[in-house]
Amino acid sequence: MIKRNLLVMGLAVLLGACGFQLRGTGTNELALKELNVTARDAYGPTVTQLRKQLSASGVKVYDGAPYKLVLSREDEQQRSASYTSGTRSAEYELTTTLSYDIVGHENLNLLSDKIIVDKTYTQDSNNLAGSDQVAQETRSEIRRELIQRLMLRLQQITPQQLDKLQVEADAKAKALAEQEAEAQRIRDATPQQSPLQIPSK
Repeated sequence: MIKRNLLVMGLAVLLGACGFQLRGTGTNELALKELNVTARDAYGPTVTQLRKQLSASGVKVYDGAPYKLVLSREDEQQRSASYTSGTRSAEYELTTTLSYDIVGHENLNLLSDKIIVDKTYTQDSNNLAGSDQVAQETRSEIRRELIQRLMLRLQQITPQQLDKLQVEADAKAKALAEQEAEAQRIRDATPQQSPLQIPSK
């Protein structure tokens, strides 16, 4: 009995060292506990699924949160990946690029990044309806992977890091405002030249 318990404990330690976690026992919580999430398509599938994923990870998603995650662009590109003997495309590669920003107080941008996911699917020229369904399934897989990668990146961000970025952004905005004010003061203090008068003959 003792040997069996020691064996079980040893396996648990070994698996834990390898990064293995039983489903439901690992932590996928974010250090950020409050976050606003917006997108160009406010009710699109990506932002909707992301909000659900964030909520499931213990994040309170609401409009008045201190920091805002903005899904600024979601672009899809499609290209032919291979061809049949009749030069018709047999495979397509879908590439989706998700650009995002994290915005702080006074709508100051704290960081910007993007995630790129690409997948290939086969199109059957004899079954276009089925091929369309495969394409949609591929887009859904890409979306899930985009959200998964974004969640992994958000897990690396702490409120302290965002607070530091906010201080730096505030200082930069203040410096720019002071420069603009000084430039305006110089313009106001500079006498305006009268239009050149050309004597009439």
